[in-house]
Amino acid sequence: MKVIKEILIKQVITQESKKKLESSFKQRKAELELECKQLFFEKKKLQKEKKNATYKIDQRFQVEIDNRKSEINQIKFKLEQLHQLPLGSEIIENKIDSIVDITLGMNWRNFEKEKAIIIKNDVVIRIDNE
Repeated sequence: MKVIKEILIKQVITQESKKKLESSFKQRKAELELECKQLFFEKKKLQKEKKNATYKIDQRFQVEIDNRKSEINQIKFKLEQLHQLPLGSEIIENKIDSIVDITLGMNWRNFEKEKAIIIKNDVVIRIDNE
């Protein structure tokens, strides 16, 4: 029988990976800030066009703006944490699904153990609990 099992992708923090992560966090933060500005502009534009529905428009747009501001705050926190991480630390970068064969007589405890693929500078260096 085949089943799908989640496998963690962990990244070993190096100077190079720290720079890449920092760059991607900053890029995403800038995108979100731009989206907030665009949403604010669209909100004002719609409020001028539909003066009788300004409250509903304000509510709808504010939810979207607040969601993006919340994500910006999460990114700021991640950036702070990234600067504190020592080189050589492992962080969870992603999760993937893998198809695994289950056979009669198989040790279930071994199957339940968390599996992980460890990457350093975009190269697989270890596979845990194979």
